[in-house]
Amino acid sequence: MPAPVTLGIPGLEMQAGDHVCAFYGGATRDDVLVPFLDGGLRAGDKCICVIEDPLSDPLVGLLDPLGEASVERRQLELFDWGNTYLMDGRFAPDRMVRFWDDQVAAALGGGGYQFVRVVGEMAWAAGGPPGTEELVAYESELNRFLPRYPQVILCLYDIRRFGGELVVDMLKTHPKVVLNGILVDNPYYLEPDEFLASRR
Repeated sequence: MPAPVTLGIPGLEMQAGDHVCAFYGGATRDDVLVPFLDGGLRAGDKCICVIEDPLSDPLVGLLDPLGEASVERRQLELFDWGNTYLMDGRFAPDRMVRFWDDQVAAALGGGGYQFVRVVGEMAWAAGGPPGTEELVAYESELNRFLPRYPQVILCLYDIRRFGGELVVDMLKTHPKVVLNGILVDNPYYLEPDEFLASRR
């Protein structure tokens, strides 16, 4: 069995290949995000994080003393929604999976890293931009992408901004879920083929 990957929160561990959904409320985003990234930086992992606005977000400062230095040496890379999820003003699942594939492959190849932590903050979808209707299929498809590389993916959902239907769909597409600081194996998860068949 592969070595466990610390989530950064005491007692919470993942395995390589895990796709984790963390539900949070407002300011509690960083209670999950900061330990996850801090644990990765200390372990020497590549960390790739998509948030709303890296220039105004206080995240890097919260990672001190590792934050600024990790950004300078590109161990931690921050991207914004507009250049990733919403490039050209719409969400395109295939394009986003290619983005992750390119980033992770580069980190493990020329970047020289052995493991990659990926984070996607998903609040952009609450506004319903074009293509959002494909979000659930995208989350399911990530479960096919994850085994390609030594990596974990953490998806952050502000539960105050989404309706119950989307929360249920996220439970069906994420094998593991963080709720109230506890990482649980998700009994509602469906494998991609099973999920897509249920949608038809």
